[in-house]
Amino acid sequence: MAASVRTFAKEDTRPLKVFFQDEARFGRMSNPVRCWAPAGFRPIVPMQRVREYTYIYGAVCPADGDSFSLILPSANTEMMTLYLREFSLFYKDYRIVMVMDGAPWHKAKDLETFENIRIVFQPSYSPELNPAEHLWEHLRENYLQNGFWPSMGELEKVLMKALIAISYNKEIIQSLAGFHWAIF
Repeated sequence: MAASVRTFAKEDTRPLKVFFQDEARFGRMSNPVRCWAPAGFRPIVPMQRVREYTYIYGAVCPADGDSFSLILPSANTEMMTLYLREFSLFYKDYRIVMVMDGAPWHKAKDLETFENIRIVFQPSYSPELNPAEHLWEHLRENYLQNGFWPSMGELEKVLMKALIAISYNKEIIQSLAGFHWAIF
């Protein structure tokens, strides 16, 4: 992995945390999946094809199960800067190494930098190296299956409740993201 050129000051004594960051798109397009039903009963699962989307920017720390997420309207440099600004404030008492993929908004020239965050890019075309990817699978499998949302606001409420529940259960993050090579 290629490290960013900037390093932390030698006199900086704040603790160090390593986070893996990613974004995912969630929308009102439902995908029916198998579900349990009593014998002799055929379940009815509503389906919709509404092309409205929102994005979750999230980061996970496999070592201690911390996570930080924001639901934002688009995936671009402006939203990435907003995410990093909020992340930096939330973890102001830490030095952060953030591993992320090479999305264009991650490498944009006008992306703000923050004194407590150093970015390391994972190799191109290697999503399997990012433990944060498993967070999206968990959300889709455990909170969104066979869901129907009459509005984007309703979907965002479900996502918000799921992200809050996950953030309070650090064991979930550790089980999803705790690859042996990702724990320092």
